[in-house]
Amino acid sequence: MDGVPIFSLFPAGLPAVELRSFAGVLNSTTNVVLTEVEKGLSFEEAIRRAQALGVAETDPTNDLDGWDAAVKVVALTTVLMGIPVKLDQVHRTGVRELSTEKIRSVRAAGMRYKLICRAERLGAGVECMVRPELLLASDPLANLEGTSSAIRFDLDVFSFSIVEHNPGIEATAYGLLADFLRAVRPSA
Repeated sequence: MDGVPIFSLFPAGLPAVELRSFAGVLNSTTNVVLTEVEKGLSFEEAIRRAQALGVAETDPTNDLDGWDAAVKVVALTTVLMGIPVKLDQVHRTGVRELSTEKIRSVRAAGMRYKLICRAERLGAGVECMVRPELLLASDPLANLEGTSSAIRFDLDVFSFSIVEHNPGIEATAYGLLADFLRAVRPSA
């Protein structure tokens, strides 16, 4: 989520809580691709659109196959939940298996596919996954367009969501600066 200070929220910003689970749309490339396919583009045209926006790499394989999202799930789970997870522990399915017809037909029926990142605490462990999920239009994650991303945190005392609306290069630059400052500041 580019410039959103997610890692700074826990534990300093939210002391004395336990993160039980999270779910979100955390990969801009797949969100752009799915949105553009809904509008009538082919997968290849939608990928070129994401590349033109600057969110997809020349080879978008890691995004389309869910690897980028899985790395984010590992980082969030390890840092925010305090449970070390390895990449091969994330159940991962990308968006390539979705046909353009399937994406468009569910949209016409008021639903949308989104690549969802999830982690849920199970006892002392955690279950992590990345996969395309069919969401009802009433789900806030279903309403994300283009490069927007969002995450919902379910804590032991309440739940909250963060949405980043169509971030640009400034948000990415801020995120890099904020991470650098956190890394070089001595802990208190």
